[in-house]
Amino acid sequence: MCGRFFLTVSGEEIRRQFRCVNRIDWQERYNVAPGQTIPVVRLQGDQRRLEKLRWGLIPSWSRDETIGHRLVNARAETLAERPAFREAFKHRRCLIPASGFYEWQHTGHRKQPYAIRRRDGGLLAFAGLWERWRCPESGAEIRTCVIVTTDANRLLQPLHRRMPAILEETDWDAWLDPTCTPPSPAPCRDDLLEAYPVGFHVNDPRHDDPRCLEPRQLTEPLFI
Repeated sequence: MCGRFFLTVSGEEIRRQFRCVNRIDWQERYNVAPGQTIPVVRLQGDQRRLEKLRWGLIPSWSRDETIGHRLVNARAETLAERPAFREAFKHRRCLIPASGFYEWQHTGHRKQPYAIRRRDGGLLAFAGLWERWRCPESGAEIRTCVIVTTDANRLLQPLHRRMPAILEETDWDAWLDPTCTPPSPAPCRDDLLEAYPVGFHVNDPRHDDPRCLEPRQLTEPLFI
């Protein structure tokens, strides 16, 4: 799964790396949580554009926006089947930029957080879906998104059974274009990522500062 991630670059850097035609205002974030507004890359015509959407998908047919609190991840294996994601999978796919993400390993009475990032320091592109929802009372439109997940690769299996679906750059165009058959999200290659333990500071989503990424020295190795 993916319940927390970090994006520690500027809006201009996101625009440059994803070759978007516009830029957004984005400050470095170290502890992004569901319900918050995040950058996504989507296709408009034949151009990639950046937009800020709320993390937690609200299906267009929903009567209540609180469903978005539960729909922060979408299993890749059932995107075409689940009513909440089916139409977005056909018509509204997106990329969600990230510098990395967090996962927690059960270690007795307390969960040990880990930061996971690219070995080369570049940005990751999570497969995502986006949706429009109109509030029945006010008529206001809210745009939301969800992160697609897949089975964990061998590196992350000791932490969790699931991980974000990370797309290679060669797959970006096909994923974004609704006229193309999208690539099947699968575990990324084992040598793409690295994981290291961080302190419990990151556990509180109100903490959003560089301390979240500071390595923690473990007395015994927990990650194998």
